[in-house]
Amino acid sequence: MDQIQKRIIQLVKELNKHNEAYYTNDAPSISDAEYDTLKNELSQLEEKYPKLANSDSPTQKVGYKILNEFEKVKHSQPMLSLSNAFSKQDIQDFIDRTNRFLGLDLFNNSEISVFCEPKIDGLSFAARYEDGIFVQGATRGDGSVGEDITENLKTIKTLPQKLKTRNPPKVFEVRGEIYISKVDFEKLNNSQKEKGLKVFANPRNAAAGSLRQLNTSITASRNLKYFAYSLGETSDDFKMKSQEDLINKFKCFGFTIADLTKLCDSVEKILDFYEYTMEIRHKLDYDIDGLVYKINDLNLQNRLGFVTHHPRWAIAHKFPAEKGITVINKIDIQVGRTGALTPVARLVPLTVGGVVVSNATLHNKDEIERKDIREGDTVSIQRAGDVIPQVVKVYLEKRPKNSKPFIFPEACPVCGSKALSTEEDVVIRCIGGINCPAQIAETLKHFVSKNAFDIDGLGVKQIENFYENKRIQNFVDIFKLEERERKIEKSYSGDGDLFRANNLEIENYPKTPIRYLEGWGNKSADNLFKGVNEARNVTLNKFIFALGIRFLGEVTAKLLAKNYISIENLLFKMQKAASKNLMLERDTDEYKNFIAIDGIGEKTANAILDYFEDSRILKLIKELIKELKIEDFVDTENTDSPLYDKTVVLTGSLSSMTRAEAKARAEEMGAKVAGSVSKKTDYIIAGEESGSKLKKAQELGIKILNEKEWLELLKKLLKNK
Repeated sequence: MDQIQKRIIQLVKELNKHNEAYYTNDAPSISDAEYDTLKNELSQLEEKYPKLANSDSPTQKVGYKILNEFEKVKHSQPMLSLSNAFSKQDIQDFIDRTNRFLGLDLFNNSEISVFCEPKIDGLSFAARYEDGIFVQGATRGDGSVGEDITENLKTIKTLPQKLKTRNPPKVFEVRGEIYISKVDFEKLNNSQKEKGLKVFANPRNAAAGSLRQLNTSITASRNLKYFAYSLGETSDDFKMKSQEDLINKFKCFGFTIADLTKLCDSVEKILDFYEYTMEIRHKLDYDIDGLVYKINDLNLQNRLGFVTHHPRWAIAHKFPAEKGITVINKIDIQVGRTGALTPVARLVPLTVGGVVVSNATLHNKDEIERKDIREGDTVSIQRAGDVIPQVVKVYLEKRPKNSKPFIFPEACPVCGSKALSTEEDVVIRCIGGINCPAQIAETLKHFVSKNAFDIDGLGVKQIENFYENKRIQNFVDIFKLEERERKIEKSYSGDGDLFRANNLEIENYPKTPIRYLEGWGNKSADNLFKGVNEARNVTLNKFIFALGIRFLGEVTAKLLAKNYISIENLLFKMQKAASKNLMLERDTDEYKNFIAIDGIGEKTANAILDYFEDSRILKLIKELIKELKIEDFVDTENTDSPLYDKTVVLTGSLSSMTRAEAKARAEEMGAKVAGSVSKKTDYIIAGEESGSKLKKAQELGIKILNEKEWLELLKKLLKNK
């Protein structure tokens, strides 16, 4: 089980690294296929082993941070990424999920189909038009906030500055992908070589680098192109019925659209089109890395809506990853933040997809045994989505005669604690917990990472050094660092020794102050202390995320913050939800309400509660809270909704929508959907055959809405929104 956890942590680190290279620096170090393979591997591991999921998971985020040189643009509607599919089963699962959510059978209805279009390998953009005039352009950025590229978009000749229609919508936002053709890419690189300038690795890099120029004349010289494929915000005077109609309307308005599209009414036809596209992709004058499938009916798209990081009504079917053959020199065991022991193959370096690969994940003990992977083996490496690829095949005929099976350790290689796995978890995990140096060190690194506390001057290298020399041993030590340093500074003799201990609270604290260490000085030390103090003010969701709880990423952290508002309430409710009966099971109303939160399933909930149930961790958190000012969560998206922060309970069956859809609609309006009725319930939505929940609501005098009233309320709220 530890192997899987370590693999997940490695995947997260590498994907975050590649996200920054791809989205922020326009200089990816791996191919898209390799990236997708790794991200898909991470998604599958998180789904199969939710308790092992890393809290900094790239599967829960869109894009990366934006560049400082551009003005920021907040998207009126989030620019989300798509979930990925890699097989026929993935496509079938997408259709099945859609059917369950809507309560329909898509392909048995001749009027319902899936719109297939190419997935362009470029840079996403949004272009806003008001009364038909182009007024603003933006990149995707992190999905919520992008970069203002208005002037750069104006240099693209085929992007209309004015919509070709006599009666343009009052507000119209088109979204699409900007790219550079293969022919223009070759010309550009030849020109760059002649001028002694940077040569771009691929057309996607060239397009992104060209679009994000502060000097728009450079952008204009690059002959950028684009395809329009979806909508952002639009006013009520623009209506369409289908994705196909929308694409045709784009063309009428003057936008460029992809001609490689097809309507399909079965999974078989979708896959046939996928195979066809694979065969002819090399003939296209632009790069594509797969196909995108969208439910054609826009009304159904609206009903399906979105999860936090992608729409329910669309999916990207990616092309296969690239492979290479090399030899495993050695197999190492790494210990992750949650104690997972992950085997990593150290390879004879090889180039796959233009990137040098020297490490590959071996996932876990079971994977090693299943594939019989050994040191000295010749193996096939697949790379698609991470710096650390995976071993897909062992060439047994090339195995050395003196080869021996790899023996997985029964103890943690770092702290010596037992390494065990549970029945539901194939990862072997060190049970040392907060007594294991490797786990503590990794947790501290996560705590100060960019999406957590992000403390200036305290990065991975500093944490590693400070942990090793015992300056920082836990979260609290970070915020007591300056106090302790000031004490030893007063006693420092200048020769590396202390005159006296000065009542330091930590045993074996270093004798030399930070400011006198090599590479440090007065300014850097003072800046570190300043950064720590500035980090004392933190939002609740960032605080929760920073703790590094297994399977708790930024999305789940926000869900917890949104539902519990304050740190005091969160700790109180988590302890109540974690309480067990005589059968050692969690079955309280607080627990049921907790697992009813959309996005927090039973396994995820139990992983979170296991964390807060640990008395040692609770003690540490309470000490940490004293050092901080943790801001209560404020939801700025739905504060005007009558359902904002209201607790809603669904009971009975609804004829107009499934329970899943009703739950999603309520949460989109800012409500919290609970699984049981209590005095804190604000509304109960009663469908047919409502039972005990309805009766209890009547006894408590809770506001009851029948299905018709519920639909009318939703219609009103959506219209106002």
